[in-house]
Amino acid sequence: MKPIQLPLGVRLRDDATFANYYPGANAAALGYVERLCEADAGWTESLMYLWGSDGVGRTHLLQAACLRFEQRGEQAVYLPLADVVQHGTELLDNLEQCELVCLDDLDAITGNTVWEEALFHLFNRLRDSGRRLLLAAGSSPRELAIKLPDLKSRLTLALVFQLQTLSDEDKLRALQLRASRRGLHLTDEVGRFILTRGTRSMSALFELLEQLDQASLQAQRKLTIPFLKETLGW
Repeated sequence: MKPIQLPLGVRLRDDATFANYYPGANAAALGYVERLCEADAGWTESLMYLWGSDGVGRTHLLQAACLRFEQRGEQAVYLPLADVVQHGTELLDNLEQCELVCLDDLDAITGNTVWEEALFHLFNRLRDSGRRLLLAAGSSPRELAIKLPDLKSRLTLALVFQLQTLSDEDKLRALQLRASRRGLHLTDEVGRFILTRGTRSMSALFELLEQLDQASLQAQRKLTIPFLKETLGW
């Protein structure tokens, strides 16, 4: 088996797990992605496409799926196409050796004839090998500006889910879930204070929570509004 060489910097986040994902209105999508990861999933459920605006958790779910396979000792690969497109389509060679292939930022290769052709052939190799493919993009398959008709038709075979943006209440619960898994207690009052003062994107909110986690550990203090004001200069 030929080893799969990935560019430096492509790695999975340790906190990108299914247990760490607060679904909000995306519970069905979460359930189907978890089902995709089950050992007995057939090809009809082995091609999935997630789409939605930035911050809805596309990358999180793709990486969580990869982690699930790796925990079982099976090979999976995560490729953020926007970050690796410059490395060339050789990255797709031999990926049919993996039980699961997760391709993020599909928008990044649209209109690129060489990449579209290579992706079409990868689709076929994965299907023939009985492997699983999980895709993510900012727009639906129908809206994606794919030029190659054969690739466009392959995408229509996917099980498609649009991921919805979390409501403010869901964002609060997502922050509390992430905090509790870090051993932090985040009250509703403090959580709402963060939401009214902080940025709105979930990735930025989670980074802020990580910063607060480190600060609270060093200061040996709980997460309170005075502590937040002092730490963040709010």
